[in-house]
Amino acid sequence: MSISMYSASIPSFVRLLKNMDAILAKAESHAEAKKLGPTVLTSDRLFPDMLPLTSQIFIATDICKGAAARLTGQEAPVFADTETTFSELRARIAKTLTYLQDFKAEHFDGAETRHIVLKFGPKSFEFNGHDYLVNFVLPNIYFHATTCYNILRHNGVVLGKADFLGS
Repeated sequence: MSISMYSASIPSFVRLLKNMDAILAKAESHAEAKKLGPTVLTSDRLFPDMLPLTSQIFIATDICKGAAARLTGQEAPVFADTETTFSELRARIAKTLTYLQDFKAEHFDGAETRHIVLKFGPKSFEFNGHDYLVNFVLPNIYFHATTCYNILRHNGVVLGKADFLGS
């Protein structure tokens, strides 16, 4: 039995985003308990040349909504990337989850062979849909989710593997 492009993408995106939301909720409670300012943790990073927590959320949500759109031949909604607080970041995740809930398995018919071109400045990368999902999208969203987790854990938020994996 083969796995469909839908089942390899949307349920994984939804689970990961819900787990990230739960992690941000724990971080928000931690920040309130420690009387930290509203952006102390959200602006933190693991190392000076790495992106801050806010960017990790921006990128993870953008990759999820962008992948769903590209794999189904649609345009993804554009978010402004202006969120700075936990409540704003959680609202962004909620908007992404709302967008993803409208996708159905039949929207992904033929997605594995869809031609996908990504442009990053002067560079462009071409994939078929399967390789795009498996070799670009999934590793990227897990990288950014893990980095989010690590930034918060490094700052004393009590998190464990179960928080990352969810129920």
